[in-house]
Amino acid sequence: MCTPSYVDEAMKRKIAAYGAKFREVTASPFGAEDQIGMLNLIDAASRDAIVSRADASRVFDLSVDHFVGMPGWLAAGDPPYQFWMTHTPGGEVQTDSMHVGRATNELVSYSGDAVSMYTHCGTHIDTLNHFGYNGKIFNGFEAAKHIGSRAWGVAGAEKHPPVIARGVLLDVAALHGVDVLPDSHGIGPDDLKGCLLRQGSSLRPGDVVLVRTGQMRKWPDPARFMPNPPGMNRAGAEFLCQHGAITIGTDTASFEHLPSAEPGNWMPVHCYMLAEAGVSIMEMAYLEEIAAERLYEFAFFGACIRLRGATGAPMRPVVMPLRK
Repeated sequence: MCTPSYVDEAMKRKIAAYGAKFREVTASPFGAEDQIGMLNLIDAASRDAIVSRADASRVFDLSVDHFVGMPGWLAAGDPPYQFWMTHTPGGEVQTDSMHVGRATNELVSYSGDAVSMYTHCGTHIDTLNHFGYNGKIFNGFEAAKHIGSRAWGVAGAEKHPPVIARGVLLDVAALHGVDVLPDSHGIGPDDLKGCLLRQGSSLRPGDVVLVRTGQMRKWPDPARFMPNPPGMNRAGAEFLCQHGAITIGTDTASFEHLPSAEPGNWMPVHCYMLAEAGVSIMEMAYLEEIAAERLYEFAFFGACIRLRGATGAPMRPVVMPLRK
């Protein structure tokens, strides 16, 4: 075998992927009220185990900058990232928005700004209410019952806990000896097993698994970064989910390879991951630095913004090497 199996029969009962049925939402093994799926495998003991091994003398930031004109998922007509200043030192001298007078504004140089963006912009998490089947999401929550005037009432980004866990990098581009995988390359079980064997890595229940395609070599040019990206295929996602992954991330904006290879479903891997397997997705992770360091196992720390009801939210993940 390429990797030892840590998934025994007792653990299988906690992994939603083992109860998955094609194009059906899965009931959570963690109960009828569960809204976070496989993130339930994080507990006090697992957090303590990885934090106690983290070498904080080196920290790698896996997030990308947000800036006007950045690559992003705009195919469905969602708004691009926008940024503007709402207050400037010179402007305040003229407008006096705080009604404090010219002399005070000349003394106090006040700057402020605002942003507008799709919640799936930059390095971010997809929560379990992002995709489902037939009007339902993971654990059977129905859109007709759980969406109000503004947002989902369940499984939103505010429910997503801080993720403190063991992390594993699977460098598929390096496995194939290329800087960037070819357009539309679907990453399947053979790719993932090949990485595990080449790297001497293993997968364990409770892992955050990060899959490198090399697509960040094309960042930040939208014309090169966005079209027909490589990414996970369903079989590859099933392989990782059945090994007990709690979050899976890639360095692309789509997570899965595009265009879709499944007739009738334009985002089959998202639907599988979120609705069938109960595993959150991380997209647009910057993996070049840890790949260059051949840092294949690490302590992962990441928390998204608690946007109530949102289907995704920005995250700034960082990783640290493990002490020997």
